[in-house]
Order: sequence, then structure tokens, then C-alpha cells
Amino acid sequence: MRAGFPDFRLGNVLATSFTGTLTERRGNAVERIPTPQRLVDWLVVNGLAVDSCTTAQLELARELRESIHAAATAAAIQDALPASAVQIINDCSIQGRAAAILTPEGNRRWRLSSASGVEDALGVIAADAISIIAGERDGKLALCASPTCQAAFFDTSQSRTRRWCEMNTCGNRQKKARFNANQSKNPNSAK
Repeated sequence: MRAGFPDFRLGNVLATSFTGTLTERRGNAVERIPTPQRLVDWLVVNGLAVDSCTTAQLELARELRESIHAAATAAAIQDALPASAVQIINDCSIQGRAAAILTPEGNRRWRLSSASGVEDALGVIAADAISIIAGERDGKLALCASPTCQAAFFDTSQSRTRRWCEMNTCGNRQKKARFNANQSKNPNSAK
């Protein structure tokens, strides 16, 4: 990753990984795509390579990110989807002209047009969001149990009882806080 920027939080689900480019939403928020080049970097890491990005495209990407977060959060708590979020997701999905292609190795890749690469990439992300919010994929939307995070994530665990968006960050932080609180209550228990 580029020096001076926080690492990306990468997951297995494109849409919720994209919402993870803004973390600690209920605490000290961490923006992981603060510049157009950083969005380009994130897209490359996620198989949606584009040559460049404008400030306007970055703003569109952030608008899509927040719309996916709002809709996924509503779906996770079984609330009505916000109409404005649905509209933005649909608009981005419609505007994208990416094509799924099969590689000789048998993998799916995305071919983006050179004229509107960022919009094509956002269309792929929007389509992924639609598939998980609509319940078309095996798993369920949930919210991170961390009080400072509360990110929407797609739980594909067998029991569908995952509590944190990422065990390495939010989960470990919560377990460490619980351990420290127990140590403070019982200072002799560690001996």
C-alpha cells in the first residue's frame, strides 16, 4: 500500500469490502480512499483496474459506498431500504458497462471500458451490492458488534453467527478490551 495511507481492509465480498473503505464510522472515522489515486489503488487490488480517477468520480464512489452501507445496514436489521440509497445503487449499476470474461485459467475477470472505467467498476460494485441485499447469495447481512465500527458485513459462516466485520481488527480489539476489563476487576487472576 502507498505510504501515508491506512491499509485497505479486504474481504471476500466486493460490496461490503467497498463499504470498508470508511471504517470506525461511530468512532474516529478512518477514510481509506481520501484521494482519487487511492480509489484507483483499491479498485486495482479488487480486480477492477482503471487507469485514472477524477475528483468527481471519487465523490460518486463515496456516494455509492454510503448508499450501499445504508441499504446493507437496513437489510441487516430488517428495516425498509432507504429509497435514496436504492436509487443511487441502481443508477450506478445501470451506468456501468463492464463485461464478465472467462480467463484461460477458468476464472471470471471484469473487462472495463477505457472511456468510463471508474463508472464501470462502480457498476460492478453496485451489482454485487444488489445481489447480497436482495438475498441472492448464500449468507446474511449483519452489523459489526464493535460499538465504534458497526460496519455492515456479509456473514457466510456456517452458523451465520459472526459478530465482527473482521476478527483481526474489531474482534481482537473487543476481546482485548474485555480481557483488560476483567483484569482490572480481578488483578490477582493473572498470577
